[in-house]
Amino acid sequence: MRKLVSFCFLILLSNILFAQAKTPDEMAVDKQVDALIASWNNHNYDDIANYATEDCDWVNVVGMWWKNRREIQYAHQVFHEGMFKNVTLTKKSVHFRAVTKDVMVVHLLQRVGAYSSPSGTLYPEADNLKLLVFVKKADKWLLTAVENVVVVEQAQRSNPVNKMPKQD
Repeated sequence: MRKLVSFCFLILLSNILFAQAKTPDEMAVDKQVDALIASWNNHNYDDIANYATEDCDWVNVVGMWWKNRREIQYAHQVFHEGMFKNVTLTKKSVHFRAVTKDVMVVHLLQRVGAYSSPSGTLYPEADNLKLLVFVKKADKWLLTAVENVVVVEQAQRSNPVNKMPKQD
């Protein structure tokens, strides 16, 4: 039993030691991602200026293109007073890629609760994938572009990359 406990401890310790730590910039951007999610879950976008540029672009899951922070805030607020009023968003995973020292691309996999569209179509709980582009301005990371897509699980099984040969 003692050996088993020691072995488990060593496995846990090695996972902690070898886990890829986030850079300070990634941690700062991750906080901004959390702020975006908090706005959604609070159903209030009054704080959007804290995490998005004034000229931010946003393409939502159905192709609506909002071309500045004012439009983004207004559209989100309208939808959150209606169809998203009680819908929660959960962060599943985040992947960071620094393009330059002042530009970071982020892929956010999120779970969106079930909701009904304005036309009455019921959408079940599902995963969405957001492509977020952040820029560093005056030492603060701000969202400047977003594109959001619904992850279609059935289509994922046909993704050719899943069967791509491994490189040696």
